[in-house]
Amino acid sequence: MARITQVDYATATPEQRQAHDAEMALRGRMTNMKRTLLHSPVALRIYGEWFALRDQLLPILGVRPIWLFAEAISKSSDSPIGMGFMRRAIVTGGDDPDRLVLTAEEEALVALGQALGRNAQSVPDAIWGQVAERYDEKTLVDLIAFAGLMVATNLFTDAVKTEMDTELLPFLGARAE
Repeated sequence: MARITQVDYATATPEQRQAHDAEMALRGRMTNMKRTLLHSPVALRIYGEWFALRDQLLPILGVRPIWLFAEAISKSSDSPIGMGFMRRAIVTGGDDPDRLVLTAEEEALVALGQALGRNAQSVPDAIWGQVAERYDEKTLVDLIAFAGLMVATNLFTDAVKTEMDTELLPFLGARAE
């Protein structure tokens, strides 16, 4: 059971409604996590910066590597909602997340994501080196900041026991039970 309720638009404050409307205009949907974050429009805005960092990385990494990186973080931190969202993105992109053939770049990003999801202080130098040789420092900053928001998102949904968005259930299989 969720530890924090989701904000109902009908009973929301004017500030919460404004934040809701802005999110709908920007991204077109409100997830259960966003409805929970809506208790604090500032928190909703801050967590929404995940999308800004993703957009910075898209032209450099591409769509699939970003989803694989975020899924690796979520999987290694055992966050069901994060895994569901990323697995859905991978499937929507045309791949089976359980039968992936990774490029060398994707392997490096997945290894980094797994390490970051477990413990950011224990990223092996070899893994960091594989990633650092591919990207400039601005990209590395964006990548690690993106990972930080992914970890924060997983932490939030897991700590407050955000209700699983029903459309994610098919992407989790046995994990959803």
